[in-house]
Amino acid sequence: MTSRFAALVLLLMLAGCATAPRGVPEAPRQPATTNRYETEPGRDAAMVAELRAAPAPEVPELVPGKSPTSDHNRLAARGYVRIGTGYFPGTEATVRDAVIRQGQQVGADRVLLYAPTAGAATPGSGGEWLATYYVRFQLPFGATFRDLRAEERASFDAEGGVAIGSVIGGTPASRANLLAGDIVLKFDGKPIGNRAAFQGLLKSRAGHPVTLTIVRNGETLQRVVRLGVVASPTTP
Repeated sequence: MTSRFAALVLLLMLAGCATAPRGVPEAPRQPATTNRYETEPGRDAAMVAELRAAPAPEVPELVPGKSPTSDHNRLAARGYVRIGTGYFPGTEATVRDAVIRQGQQVGADRVLLYAPTAGAATPGSGGEWLATYYVRFQLPFGATFRDLRAEERASFDAEGGVAIGSVIGGTPASRANLLAGDIVLKFDGKPIGNRAAFQGLLKSRAGHPVTLTIVRNGETLQRVVRLGVVASPTTP
C-alpha cells in the first residue's frame, strides 16, 4: 500500500514538472531600430508625378502634427493627398533629419511629424515617431487614364477613348463612381480621340459638370462628373 502511494506521488510530481509554469511573462518586445517607409496603395512615383500641382520642392515643409485624422481631413480639403507614412525610432533631432531626407526622396510637399504616443517608449529610447507625407495634387478630375490599346479599340468598335487607372477618393471622379478599368468613349456625347484630347477636354471644362459615356463589364453607362478647378500652387 505504501509503495503504491509513493509511486502515485512520484507520478504526480513528474506530471507537474512536465507542465509549463503559469504566469510567466513573455519576453519583452524589442524596440524598432530601423526607419520604415510605407507607400500608400496606388500612390506610386509615376502617379504622383502625373497629378501633382507643382514640381517637388528641394526641401519639404516639416510641420508638427496634432491629430493624424483631423490633420489629414484638413489637408485633403486643400488638395493634399497622403502618399506615404514613415516610422522613425530615435531622438527628435536625428528623426527630423531622417524624415526630411525621406521626404526629399519621395518628392513630398509637406510632412507632418508626430511624437510617440502616450504609453509608448519615449523619444530616444526606441519609440517610433510617425511621419505622414503629403503632395498637393491638381484634382479637377481625380483619376489617371491612358490611351486605349489597339485590341481595346477594336473590341469597342471605337476610334479612340481612354481607360481609367487609379481613382483618388473624395475627388470628382470618385464621387461620380468611376472605377479603375472603366473605358471612357465619349465626353458630353462626342467621341474622345485619345488621352491628350481627353486631358484637353477636362481642362477646358474645369469647374463644370460633364457627362462621360463609359463601358464597364460590357455595359454602357452614363456618368456625370462635376469637375473641380485646378488649384493654384501659390494658394495657401
